[in-house]
Amino acid sequence: MKNWPDVDFIIFDLGNVLIDIDYHQAMDLMKSALPNTMHDLVDHCYASDFHKAYEKGQLSSADFRQEFRSYFQINWSDAEVDYYWNSLLGSIPTHRLELVRALKSQYQVGILSNTNEIHIEAVYAQFRAEHHMENFDSLFDWVFYSHEMGLAKPHQDIYRQLLLELGTTADRVLFFDDLQANVDGAASIGIQAIQVVGPETLLNFFGDV
Repeated sequence: MKNWPDVDFIIFDLGNVLIDIDYHQAMDLMKSALPNTMHDLVDHCYASDFHKAYEKGQLSSADFRQEFRSYFQINWSDAEVDYYWNSLLGSIPTHRLELVRALKSQYQVGILSNTNEIHIEAVYAQFRAEHHMENFDSLFDWVFYSHEMGLAKPHQDIYRQLLLELGTTADRVLFFDDLQANVDGAASIGIQAIQVVGPETLLNFFGDV
């Protein structure tokens, strides 16, 4: 491995870091089911207050689905809501899991993700199908989800809570996230943070495993 950073913990975001995400695919799918006059709603749905509340665990999945239906004024079934909501989820490439396993021999590895119950259930179902593992518990030492913590990136509180639960200081943590705001949030309290700008970022940083 090319780069062995001087830290104790390596923490990854999920979307577009370990799991491929395609927002445009999801939005195009929703737009295909809606009249043109509602396409602007699609463009802004991920920034909606009800989505942010769901990511912090402030809405149940049932309440989120109802908010989703109300937002689009369409009486979709629960299964249809989940279908559209999960349509941004892509694959979990094996080489990224191999990287995590290699890193685990030298570091404690973890996840810190802004996510929600519907997405995580879909991710685990895909994980079982693709990699024959129930969840991330056997692969990672630490798993932190925003909807379980009641906190979300990029607010400093979620990073402080991360450090508290890890029992460490900011300088001993290396964090990878695809969003600059989340990288800045982590860096603002002293965590070493790197933005993942494409599938080559982790490979370029760590090299072959």
